[in-house]
This record gives sequence, structure tokens and C-alpha cells, in this order.
Amino acid sequence: MKSGLRRCEWSESDPLYIRYHDTEWGVPLHEDRKLFEFLTLEGAQAGLSWLTILKRRREYRKAFENFDPETVSGYGQDDITRLMANKGIIRNRLKINSTISNAKAFVKVQKEYGSFDNYIWDFVNGKPIINRWLRMGQVPSRSKESDLLSADLRRKGFNFVGTIICYSHMQATGMVNDHLIHCFRYRDLRG
Repeated sequence: MKSGLRRCEWSESDPLYIRYHDTEWGVPLHEDRKLFEFLTLEGAQAGLSWLTILKRRREYRKAFENFDPETVSGYGQDDITRLMANKGIIRNRLKINSTISNAKAFVKVQKEYGSFDNYIWDFVNGKPIINRWLRMGQVPSRSKESDLLSADLRRKGFNFVGTIICYSHMQATGMVNDHLIHCFRYRDLRG
């Protein structure tokens, strides 16, 4: 973590947030397994804080086979029972079932498009949208791109992919650069 640098204000409340902000948030991701990880974690976060999920991330990786969509797509009732007993993750049956059904849909998208990366990055024409926000209050919770992505993911059988979750996913995976312009990461990632 770099100290003495200006960051997006949301990231300064906890060392875990700072590390996530400084090393991951907004970095363009093109690895399918990581894209599945963020899609899963964003869905798990619904109704909760992102910090709650970050604190459980290591356990999520163990519980879901390091987010291997092929493996997770084959989960059955025994796996659901195991996951519901895992105190290290959010034990919400709808969210757990969603992760499994999303893995199945994810694998179908991979087969159809060659990779999930090919599919999802097409919603931003293959390159990050660079915004120029001065204050956190200017940062939207959705966009026309997240609306389109959400609708298409739902058509493809995904759950917990509303437009706000999709926009958060786009921010996290660098499809959108929503670092404030005074943040040191804005400049790092703009180029």
C-alpha cells in the first residue's frame, strides 16, 4: 500500500479496502476465472457491504474451487449442503444456488463466444470507459452499458445480475474507470 497518496474516499476506511483499491479495483481483467470470481462476489454482496465480502474472499475461493466455473457448474445437493454449513461465506441459499446456476450459464457463454472475456468486454467495445468524476456523489450506480449487460445476462440464465451489480462488476474489473480524477489510480489506469 502506498501512503501519502490521494485515493477515492470510499477506500480509506479499512486497510483491506485500501489494498483492494490500490491493486485491483478498476484494473482491466481479461481472465475468465477472475471474471467469474468478481461476478460471484458482486452477487454475494447484494444487500451487504463490499468489505463484508472482501473479508470472506479467501474462504469463498476455497469453497468454490478457486472459482473454476466448470467445476462449480457441476455442484449438486451435497455441495449446497456443504456450502450452507460454511461459516466463512454468506450462507444464503438463493446466493449459493445462483452461483451454481451462474457457473452453468458462464460455461455456456464461454463455449458460444470462445471466452467470457470476449463476451463481456464487447459491452464496452473492448476498451475501458474512462470517466472524469470530481466527487463520489457524481459516480453513478448504473449506466446504459450495465443496463444492457444485465438484461443480456438474465436472458442467458444468470441470476443476481441486476444493473447495479453489473455496474459494480464493470468498475471492479476495469471495464469502467471510476477512480476520481484526483486519485493516483486514475492516472495509473487511464494510460
